[in-house]
Formats: sequence, C-alpha cells, structure tokens
Amino acid sequence: MHSSICSPISSPSQLLLKPSHNLALGFGLLPKPKFSVKKSRSSSSPKALLSTAKESVLKEFHEKRALKIISGLQNFDRDNVASVVTAADKGGATHVDIACDPELVKLALSLTSLPVCVSSVDPAAFLAAVEAGAVMVEIGNYDSFYEKGVLFSPEKVLNLTKETRRILPSVTLSVTVPHTLSLPDQVKLAELLEKEGVDIIQTEGGKCSNPSKPGVLGLIEKATPTLAAAYSISGAVKIPVMCSSGLSTVTAPMAITAGAAGVGVGSAVNRLNDVVAMIAEVRSIASSLGGASADRHSPYEEKTLRRL
Repeated sequence: MHSSICSPISSPSQLLLKPSHNLALGFGLLPKPKFSVKKSRSSSSPKALLSTAKESVLKEFHEKRALKIISGLQNFDRDNVASVVTAADKGGATHVDIACDPELVKLALSLTSLPVCVSSVDPAAFLAAVEAGAVMVEIGNYDSFYEKGVLFSPEKVLNLTKETRRILPSVTLSVTVPHTLSLPDQVKLAELLEKEGVDIIQTEGGKCSNPSKPGVLGLIEKATPTLAAAYSISGAVKIPVMCSSGLSTVTAPMAITAGAAGVGVGSAVNRLNDVVAMIAEVRSIASSLGGASADRHSPYEEKTLRRL
C-alpha cells in the first residue's frame, strides 16, 4: 500500500531523540522502557523484570482495548513514519507498529512513550531494532509481498516464528496468520503458533476484499475477512487476537465483539496526507473502541461516505 503523507509544519522527525530502553534483552544492554512498571526498591531477578516488561506491553490486550497504528512494513520515509507515530501518540492509540529499522525505532521513541513494535519477515533483522528500543516484534503485514506474488505457507510462518523465538526468546512476539489460507487452516496455524510461544495472533484480509456496496455497507464488507478470522481464531486459542487489515471507525468495535483483544489499523491512517487528519482518524477509532457515542465518524470518513 502506498500513501502520500505530507510532513507537519514542525516535522516530528526533527525533534531530539529521547533515550530508548529495553528490558527484553536482559541486563547490561539497555535500561527499562519508559512505559514499564516503576522501579522497586527491592532487587528483582532478570526473569521477573522481563515478565513485568512483557505484561506492560500486553496490558491493553488483556483489557481488550489495544489499538495499534501501523505505518507499513516497507515504509522507511522518516517524515511519513514520524507523522504516523505522532498521530498514534496524540490520537489515543496504545501501540505503534513501524518498519524494522533501528533508526526508525529511535525516531519513534523520540516522539512517543507508546510501546514500539517492528514488523518484518526476516528474523535476523529484529535484534538490532530491539536493541534500539523496540519491545514487540511482528512477523506479518504481508500485503506488500502479496502484490509481488509472494505467499506465506503455514510451514514458512512456523519456521519464521521458531527462528525469531530462538533469537529473541523473551520479546513480545506477534504473528500474522495469512488470509490466503482457508479459515480452518488459519485456525490450525494459530493453534500451532500458540504452542510455539507466540504472544499475539494477528489477522488480516482487507487486501483481498473488494466491497460491492457504497458507504457503511462497503466498510463492513471490506472488514468481513479479517472479522471472520478474528472470530474463528479467538475461539480456538487462549492468547490475544489482534484484528487487522481493512478496519475503520465503523468496523473496529465489531472486531472486539467478534472476540479480538485489539485492532490494528494501517491504511485508514497512513494514507492521509497530513498529521492533523491522521490524529483525527486515530482519535475517532480510539473513541469507537471506548464506546463513545459522539463523533461517530471522523471528518475524513464522513467525506468518504458522502462521496460513495
């Protein structure tokens, strides 16, 4: 997916970097992340602190209110990423997901205290990003690969998962189940991933959905594949499920009702052309997840609905 995003007047990427910290790699490397539990006067074991760090990352998932804003697996444009991260921070998201690049991680940490997730299909690339401060890694966001005719089999996804766990045994790990699999095969793969120690299962499907109706009906059609996957998988695994791909203010609350512990939103935000519009969209989605009745549609979505 391509987006045209203009930099805000005061480009977030020009701000000074804040120190980034990461407990996931253990002691002697980096101090703890800013969003972690406060230091205790009593000494704690490395295992206990690592567990606390992961609990901090997963907190909103356990509360079924996680909102992850995705800039794009192959989006390395600093101003673009800075705008998306700023929108996530100011709009009320709980997590932000960026391309797996150490410098982008440092940039994100200079703009937000939200947990930073990095996405890749190369397990070897994760270590440097985690050392830079990422506290969650995602094997997924496959859309850009589908466009090139590259598909991911269950065996491929499992091998990537095992290699990532070998390199980073303690880092919060999310894995996307490919929508190219049948629903029964998606469920089967999710069950196997849970056995491999994955922390979050992410669904997808918006890319394969071509709505035939305008307006709200079209928005619901667009989200149907990922909603169906979230419903099916959440009933088969005990770990949190994140419903992603093709979601909007209209359909994000449906994902939670379907059994998801959180939602991931990418193009609904990152395709917008200025940071103010992005913040408004994130705020609208966050509000919809919170059950607010006011501001049911973002300004951008209202325009879209009127045009359809």
